[in-house]
Amino acid sequence: MASYRWPGGKRLALSIVVNVEEGSELSLRDGDKGPEPVDELGIAVKLPIRNYGNESNYRYGITEGFPRILRLLDEYGVVATFTAAALALERAPQIAQYIRAGGHEPCCHGWRWVHQFKLDEAAEREFIRKGVESITRTCGVRPMGWLSRYLHTEHTRRLLAEEGFLYHMDDYSADAPFWDTVDGRPMVIVPYALDSNDMKFWTHASLTPDAWLQYAIDTFDVLYDEGAEQPRMMSLGLHLRIIGRPGRINALEQFLQYATSKSDVWITTRQKIAEHFVTSVPYPGAA
Repeated sequence: MASYRWPGGKRLALSIVVNVEEGSELSLRDGDKGPEPVDELGIAVKLPIRNYGNESNYRYGITEGFPRILRLLDEYGVVATFTAAALALERAPQIAQYIRAGGHEPCCHGWRWVHQFKLDEAAEREFIRKGVESITRTCGVRPMGWLSRYLHTEHTRRLLAEEGFLYHMDDYSADAPFWDTVDGRPMVIVPYALDSNDMKFWTHASLTPDAWLQYAIDTFDVLYDEGAEQPRMMSLGLHLRIIGRPGRINALEQFLQYATSKSDVWITTRQKIAEHFVTSVPYPGAA
């Protein structure tokens, strides 16, 4: 059992992850062979045409969803990690400005929100570098973490280590950070969570905001209790165009009300979690 504690003896590290993908999804305007599926309906248009309606569905996340989430983060004093596709921030500079001004963390979610796993090694390295350069420019700080779109390649983690990343979050195997060794290089794994992600509203159409909220609170409670004996962290994944809808946003507010009512919870960025882990648990070296 790990011997370190979170800063100030906190029982739980809570990571609010806001995914920013809108404007970087598949579209003929950006040279893709087809449009992004209509996620709310589960419909894939398999024709080489622009789906203007679905592009507006994504744009909703920028125009309506983001201001709702911004209001809640500010109201409850929550610092978040924004896993952002770099092109999305270029096309929505107001979000990059908010990240900078609010002390939030930009984490690279790729150059675009596309299927990275289809790239060969050279193209993937260029994809990573473009994302880093772009986010560094728009947010004024170099991203130190990485999240792929769904899948990554056998080269991804090594490339991230070679390109100077601190942590990788394409992992769902634990409820606390851990070390990995990639070709002799250290890499902190800050695991993510799919079960508490708001994308469940798409994959499980019958899911209600109340059910999602209860699941998030139940997850929080178990990890909070376990945190009395060992380091525990919780990830809550959000999307501008999903949780930012008027019928869902109140569930997020109720969760933040609940989480911020506990004085011994460290609500922080994934980078700070990784940095604290590095200072608390020396890298063991290659196995």
